Amino acid sequence: MEEKHFHEWIDLKEKIHFSNSAPKINEGDIWWCGFGENVGIEINGKSSRFSRPVLVMKKLSRQGFMGIPLTSQEKTGSWYAKFEFLGKSEYAAVCQARVMSTSRLYSKIGRIPESDLEIVKKAFHELFK
Repeated sequence: MEEKHFHEWIDLKEKIHFSNSAPKINEGDIWWCGFGENVGIEINGKSSRFSRPVLVMKKLSRQGFMGIPLTSQEKTGSWYAKFEFLGKSEYAAVCQARVMSTSRLYSKIGRIPESDLEIVKKAFHELFK
């Protein structure tokens, strides 16, 4: 069984919660995001920041968005959407989409073209129709 680091994540999560950070976001942005140490099949963050790239699929407010975690590991199936970003393949884990606080975001990586955002949105709608 994989070793989990819940206590370390809880300490960092508390700092994130009280940071009052709310960066300006736009749909199609990709940010480093504090995803955390999660349970079971839920996707985890990596490193001491428990982070991974996230795609802003839908801006809901200044403080919230629908985010989709990204992975560079090749994935297949209707619950993933492949696109190119910074010269390499990325896979949006549409099955792991969730509403998130912008306070989890700490560094903007870039932005995907509208055509790639539409690929991800289409995969999301197909999976959850």
